[in-house]
Amino acid sequence: MSFRLRASMAAGLLALAAWGHEKAWAHHNMSALFDFNNRVSLSGTLTKYDWRNPHIYLTVDVKGDKDAIETWQVEGPPPSFFRIRDVTKTDFEDASGKMVMFEASRARDGSRTGLLRVMTLPNGKLVSACPQNC
Repeated sequence: MSFRLRASMAAGLLALAAWGHEKAWAHHNMSALFDFNNRVSLSGTLTKYDWRNPHIYLTVDVKGDKDAIETWQVEGPPPSFFRIRDVTKTDFEDASGKMVMFEASRARDGSRTGLLRVMTLPNGKLVSACPQNC
């Protein structure tokens, strides 16, 4: 095997290793960010949804103390998780600007963010974001 071929193979292996490390680093451990024992149940207006991989994101305006609006950011599974459960992007489009109810695991940092567990859309469709019972 020539030096040039070995050098090319080594460079290729290094590039693959770096790419794999970047992918692993980009994903996060949900239990490190969210407290699964600290659940919050809220209802509010779905003001925005971001239907993309690796996770969908929802923005919900909730009435807090003294009717002040609190904006919550809720993270859910990827779109494919919902599609195989007959929940589509259209369901979220139709819910935009309307009242939704959701249960989420609260962020460990105490911010108004959470990991989606269960959501009820305005049309009554129940969306479970849990792979199993949660």
